[in-house]
Amino acid sequence: MAANRARIAVDAMGGDHAPDEIVAGAIRASEELDVKILLVGDRQQIEASLQHHTQAPNLEIVDADGAIAMHEGITELRRKPKASINVAMDLVKQNRADAVVSAGHSGAAMGAATLRLGRLKGIDRPAIGAVFPTLLAGKSVIILDVGANVDCRPKYLEQFALMGTIYSKYVMGVDAPKVGLLNIGEESNKGNDLALQTYQLLEANKTIPFIGNAEGRDVLSGRFDVIVCDGFAGNVLLKFAEAVGEILLQIIREELPQGWRGLLGTAILKPNLKKLKQRVDHAEHGGALLFGVAGVCIISHGSSQAPSIFNAVRLAKEAIDNQVLDRIQAYGEAIQPDNVNPSVMINE
Repeated sequence: MAANRARIAVDAMGGDHAPDEIVAGAIRASEELDVKILLVGDRQQIEASLQHHTQAPNLEIVDADGAIAMHEGITELRRKPKASINVAMDLVKQNRADAVVSAGHSGAAMGAATLRLGRLKGIDRPAIGAVFPTLLAGKSVIILDVGANVDCRPKYLEQFALMGTIYSKYVMGVDAPKVGLLNIGEESNKGNDLALQTYQLLEANKTIPFIGNAEGRDVLSGRFDVIVCDGFAGNVLLKFAEAVGEILLQIIREELPQGWRGLLGTAILKPNLKKLKQRVDHAEHGGALLFGVAGVCIISHGSSQAPSIFNAVRLAKEAIDNQVLDRIQAYGEAIQPDNVNPSVMINE
């Protein structure tokens, strides 16, 4: 069992609550998920955080020098080769880890993954895929890209659709995933040039179970299992969905009666409220998978606390256990790469 244990490199210095919350979530993951955690960062700070917990047996500290701050540009990746996100990616490159989890600078995480791990064969641009709840209980939809590529070509969205289909089928357990293209109307002749050209590519690609355009109202309906879009629209959608979840939970808290009626009502509704929180709170999903790079990389929200980091490690383990990278690579020959230089991509 120990020989097959997934090894997850966690960027302990990334995020608003690093390192304390990152360490707390990683420790819980090491105890409950049967994974080995490599905490990457400043040893003194990590050890200080560990003093608040019982030492987990499946945990190791890997030294790094500094981090890429949220206000810094991704050009700092080259100036800080020993920054925690770079060291974490190197661990995967050196086969000392199977995945990376980071709640730090998302652009830096994507840049470090692309420059140090490289892209999978047949993939022109990595994409960030985020899982959203839907109106159908127990069913989710994965949307990509949600922020890696502000400007896209139709071929990129075709590749996103293929990667999302593989993830939906093998990780999310959907036997026959349904793929949609985010657009302003259901008709095939709606949308801008990107949407029109992408529609034709998706319809012609028989390896992609494309069923048509997805309007905004369809995103959380449960009709689609995978929805593709450019990173600009996807990131707006992601932030909006996160805000809706937070507002919904806040409204419920405010509308519950005060006094003993409120206590009684809360006690009765507690199981349902817990399920509701699990469906709408982005912290319950842990983060988003960076598709298309030669390694498993989970990008978590910058405000992530221990529960989010735990769930991010869980996502990484699921991707490893279900061989997502191998499955995407196996379909590489079905995709025609544009041979985009990674260094050019990162500097754009």
